[in-house]
Amino acid sequence: MKNLELQKRANDVRKGIVTAVHSAKAGHPGGSLSAADIFTFLYFEEMNIDPKNPDMEERDRFVLSKGHTAPGLYSALAYRGYFPVEDLPTLRHLGSYLQGHPCIHIPGVDMSSGSLGQGISAAVGMALGAKMDKRDFRVYTLLGDGEIEEGQVWEAAMFAGFRKLDNLCVMVDNNNLQIDGPIDQVCSPYPIDKKFEAFNFHVINADAHDFDAIRAAFKEARETKGMPTCIVFHSIKGKGVSFMENSVDWHGKAPNDEEYAIAMADLDKIEKELEKAGEQ
Repeated sequence: MKNLELQKRANDVRKGIVTAVHSAKAGHPGGSLSAADIFTFLYFEEMNIDPKNPDMEERDRFVLSKGHTAPGLYSALAYRGYFPVEDLPTLRHLGSYLQGHPCIHIPGVDMSSGSLGQGISAAVGMALGAKMDKRDFRVYTLLGDGEIEEGQVWEAAMFAGFRKLDNLCVMVDNNNLQIDGPIDQVCSPYPIDKKFEAFNFHVINADAHDFDAIRAAFKEARETKGMPTCIVFHSIKGKGVSFMENSVDWHGKAPNDEEYAIAMADLDKIEKELEKAGEQ
């Protein structure tokens, strides 16, 4: 898929995120928006998946370790065809299957998650199982940079590095903000790349909002043999919505009606710019 088409898809995903969180009157827009380009590339280009057969045995697996950014995952899944886009506004509503954190009964969701630090352990187990069964699928997991302050993350990393799980791709959404503020002021995990290298990972640093950089990073990860890969994606929290960008206030807060209108206008403007670029 060409970059311009991916940018359009990512903008749709961002619209889905904002719409879902606004409708729910709760949720986590900031980290969902920062990871929107990553979600888009994974589901529209990188992973071996089939929305018509979500339980396909040889599909690649994805675990959203930072499960609170479920609106981003749900929006990508919806636009990829796993379930109707029209269901996104039911997020967190009583009786809806789209609850605040991913649940394995949702089409396209490979692991229930939300307890920070635990998702990577599940992903490591999946990768080890694939190796033991001599299966070719790859396993991807996305962590928050605040999440990696959890000790369980490093237990899982130590095991993955020791077992040389080269079918595992760990991603860190490095937007530098967590619920209590900048990560380097709360409990700094920096330098993230050197820490993963110490656990025998091949590490790549990449721009989370540049599809050429994203594509190159995943290509390098697939070509790396004998060790797992960690891609540290440098991102902007709240990316795409003017008043949310780089603001910790939007870690876990829903926009009111006025803010929703401004956010959607921002994204509509981006859409028009992308359409104009496609006509040139």
